[in-house]
Parts: sequence; C-alpha cells; structure tokens
Amino acid sequence: MQVFVTGATGFVGSAVVEELIGAGHKVLGLARSDSGAAALTALGAAVHRGSLEDLDSLRVGAATADAVIHTAFNHDFSKFAANCALDQAAIEALGEALNGSDRPLLVTSGLGQRAPGHVATEQDPPIPPSTSYPRASEATAAALAARGIKATLIRLPPSVHGDGDHGFIPGLINIARQNGAAAFIGEGLNRWSAVHRRDAARVYRLALEPGAASGPFHAVADTGVAFKDIARVIARRLNIPLIGLTHEEATKHFGWFTHFAEMDVPTSSEHTRAALGWRPEQLELIADMDRAAYFLS
Repeated sequence: MQVFVTGATGFVGSAVVEELIGAGHKVLGLARSDSGAAALTALGAAVHRGSLEDLDSLRVGAATADAVIHTAFNHDFSKFAANCALDQAAIEALGEALNGSDRPLLVTSGLGQRAPGHVATEQDPPIPPSTSYPRASEATAAALAARGIKATLIRLPPSVHGDGDHGFIPGLINIARQNGAAAFIGEGLNRWSAVHRRDAARVYRLALEPGAASGPFHAVADTGVAFKDIARVIARRLNIPLIGLTHEEATKHFGWFTHFAEMDVPTSSEHTRAALGWRPEQLELIADMDRAAYFLS
C-alpha cells in the first residue's frame, strides 16, 4: 500500500512513516523544505513537495495514494484559530481527492477538550468547533464520513512523549526552570492521558490494515497520570521545590499554559485495543520523562 502522510517530518508523523515502512508499506511524505525532503529520503520515503497552505499539493498527493494519514498541524497557539481553519481546509481537500473511492483517510485530533472527570471513550461524539475551541478536525472528518468518504479519527492524548519531544512535557520543564519551582494546581489530582510516539504510530498503521474495525481510535497508553506526579518528577530532576498553587497563583506561574496544567482528561483505549489488537510496548509517561534526555538544556 502507498500511503500519503502529511506532517511526515513531525514528531508523530516521522514515527508513523518509520512504522509504515517497517511494515512493508510505501510512503509518500509531504515536505515543504529541502531539509524536510532530505529527512524523508533518509527514512526511505518518497517526497511530495507542498504544504498545508497549498491545497492543490494535498489533492495531488492524496490522489496518487492508496490511503492518507493526516498528522500535520501548526501548534503555534498565538494564531490557533487561523491554524484550525487551515487544518479544516486541508482535511476537506484530502477528502475531496478520495471522494468516490474506498481509500481511507486517517485524521488526527486531540483529547484535551473532553468533559472534566469523564473518562473519554472512543464512543464519545466528535467535538463541535466553537469560539473557545475552534479546531474542527473531528467535525470535518465526521462530515466527510457522512458523504461516504472513509474518514476515521485517531485521537491523541495531551502528552505524546519520547525522544525528540517538544510538546507539553518539555514546556512544563522550561516553565519550572524559569520559575525555580515545579507546580501543580489545587491538589494536583487532575489527570493527563499519554502515549509514546512509537506506540501511537502503530495505531495509525493498524487502522489501515485490511479488515480493521472502524474508529474513532484512541492512541492512549496511560489512561490518566496525576499532574502532581508529573510535577514531582520535574522537581526532583531539577532539584527545585514542588509547590501547590491556587488557580489565581497558577495563572502567574504557568501563563498561557494554565488551561493545560489544570486539564483533567482521563481516557480509555479499550475499544482501540480490542478492535486493532494494539498493546502499548514502550515506556509509560512517568518512566519515560524520568530520564536525563528530557532535562538536557
């Protein structure tokens, strides 16, 4: 199978590329730069030059493939609404290229906006976009599926971790360094779900296998890690105090990250494990982040 992958040079996307090639698939990876093209070639993938902004390049890449995996997303939160609109347009363009066929499209979405305290399951309905959370990846995939396009959601947890991580955990470590303390909010019992990038990559690959059950799928290994436990590792590794904060104090300590620091998003992957025969094999979050590699500056 030839698979067109957007975000193919990214943290998750590059793991997906390696997973697919290791399983005998051919990969056509989207690259916007010479360095990205070189990285894909080194992985053994073919290169398709283009970008999320160039919708025609997405349509051409998808039209030549047996399946499409969309992992690309611009995580610059200073222009989050614009990036969400770009993501929606990209998913729609990919779906157009697959219209009238049974070729699958795997769309990536996040698990950060579920109801607090509710253990999210694969049966939870797509999150409708709103002014407070304009990301429309789930709603767009659902609309494509309603038109008969084989669009399936892969939901990723707040922490996708592993070597090369530049997401929430490194962000927390930097905030702790800057403030001289590792903090949690309230009692710190709010929970983050998590997965190693290589375990996540296998979910994408298994979802493309012949006869795979329909999604959504949850690429989740840790159902819920207490935020205080994450902060405790950071405090010990940096040899700084571990402190609890009120919400008001937290806004000064975490800044724009406060919302994420108080998320409570425990998540089940029971259906995914049963439907795909998937079992996480890599380190869980606490064991993975409790390594020197996460604290090199």
